[in-house]
Parts: sequence; C-alpha cells; structure tokens
Amino acid sequence: GKYVVEADGKATDEEKKNKQTAAERGRTFMCKNYFDIRSFGAVMSTKENNCGQVRGPVQFNFGRSIDPIVPLEVTITRMAVETEAEREKERMMGRKHIVPYALYRSEGYISAFLADQTGFSEDDLNLLWDSLINAFDHDHSAARGKMNARKLIVFKHESMVGNAPAHKLFELVTVKRAADSSKPARAFSDYAVEIDKNNVPQGVTVEEKI
Repeated sequence: GKYVVEADGKATDEEKKNKQTAAERGRTFMCKNYFDIRSFGAVMSTKENNCGQVRGPVQFNFGRSIDPIVPLEVTITRMAVETEAEREKERMMGRKHIVPYALYRSEGYISAFLADQTGFSEDDLNLLWDSLINAFDHDHSAARGKMNARKLIVFKHESMVGNAPAHKLFELVTVKRAADSSKPARAFSDYAVEIDKNNVPQGVTVEEKI
C-alpha cells in the first residue's frame, strides 16, 4: 500500500509502523524457507525491497592450522587439443598448489536466543552436524582430494544463557603431536586430540559427534 508522508519529508509514525511490519514479514518468510538464513543470518536490504538484517545463531571462527604449513607447487599439463593447428604446438602448462598435510582447528558458537528468533530448530541443528561431518565428501578435487572432518566436539549447556564462557570450554580441548615433532606431520595419527572432561563446568555436557 501507499503511505502518507508529512510535508517536511519525514515519514509518519503510521508509515514507519507499516514499513516495519512489511520488513518483519519478509524476515519471517526468509527464515522459514531458507536454512542458511535462519542458521547464519543475512543482510537483505536492496534498493527495491528492505527485509532488514537477520542475525544468525550459528557463527564460526576462521580455521587455523595446528602447525605451520608449506604449500607445494605441482605442474600440470593439458594434453587434449582443441583444433587441428594445436597438434603442432607444445601442450598447455599449468600449476596447482597443494598442502601435503595439515590439521586445522575451527571453533564455533550457537546462540539459543538468536535461534529462537530465527526459528532455528533441533532438526536444523542435527542437519548442521551432518553437514560439518560430510560436506567434504561432496567437494573432492585433485588438489584437496582427502579433506575431511576428523573430530567434532560439542559443548551443550543446560541454560539458554550458557553455563560457562565459550573460551573456557575451548581451552579444555588440546591438540598435541603424538609422534616425533621434528618431522612434518603427514597423518591424523601424528596428532593426539585430548578433552579434559574432568574439568567440564557444571551444567555443561560434552558430545563427540565423530
């Protein structure tokens, strides 16, 4: 519908209310129909429409490698030709960069309050765990053919506001070299992932998904 604007160009209270209602309806629709928006949030303001911003309950930090890594450069050659004239030319050369082995650690958070606002459900949570565990199995390539999730540790709180600070829980998980640290790591078995379950705060439970 159309809204009344006061002579000085400022929107009336009724107009602001109607616009806000329309934006809320848009946010509700997007959260209800799109898993990524109700999980991770989105900014949905455009020139034509304004659904505002959705703060998602799921957030992840950037992953960091446990040990320093040294990427290797691999030369590749294209043997196929596109035209008859290319038969006499040298083959096309290219490069790929690989990491012989690296173990990355990434930490994340899920806000119960924001989950309640976006409609993020227990089914969505289980889907998120499945995605984290299996995502790399559907994204293989020559350069990253063996990427996979090796350990998923979840701290579950009894209270919506949390029973302990996140950083205190992350400190309970340590990753150490299980083999000779003077040699480069080349397998997950070169590391030991340990959880200090004796010092888990009251009201928090630890779940190991894999």
